[in-house]
Amino acid sequence: MNRRLPLFIDRLDTPIGEMLIVTDLEGYLRAVDWADYETRMNRLLRVHYGTNGFSLDSTRTPNGVADAISKYFQGDLAAIDTLPVETGGTPFQKDVWRALRDIPCGTTVSYSNLAKVIGRPSAVRAVGSANGSNPVGIVVPCHRVIGTDGSLTGYGGGIERKLWLLDHEASVRR
Repeated sequence: MNRRLPLFIDRLDTPIGEMLIVTDLEGYLRAVDWADYETRMNRLLRVHYGTNGFSLDSTRTPNGVADAISKYFQGDLAAIDTLPVETGGTPFQKDVWRALRDIPCGTTVSYSNLAKVIGRPSAVRAVGSANGSNPVGIVVPCHRVIGTDGSLTGYGGGIERKLWLLDHEASVRR
């Protein structure tokens, strides 16, 4: 008999909207999204864990996860650097997501540079797709990836949020 993965959802008010934070029993981040995209987040959870593979209960996140994300928004950008993440996804997606965590705060990289970093220079579109499928935005900073020409290409939370996050990181000194 398959057991359902118990997941917990917390809500956090941020300067750019209400954030949803999904963790497991051990405090690993499983998903982070915006309240106005809750339907998308639930769909991605079903993709990664199966339609009946998880339960989702409202509660305060364990291990201070929401507190760390709140500190990030208050200007302590390093507060989220060591938050533990455990997600579904393909091996390729996980390679991209690991590389995203290595992008220094306050900087950006292009999709093509990110493809080179993971050793797949011709996989620019696949890198873009993996970046767009990142279930743990901000902590796995997909917002730091931009077009080769410097343009602010898509962001699952909206371009306005991407711009705010990049400005926030650039304006706060570690």
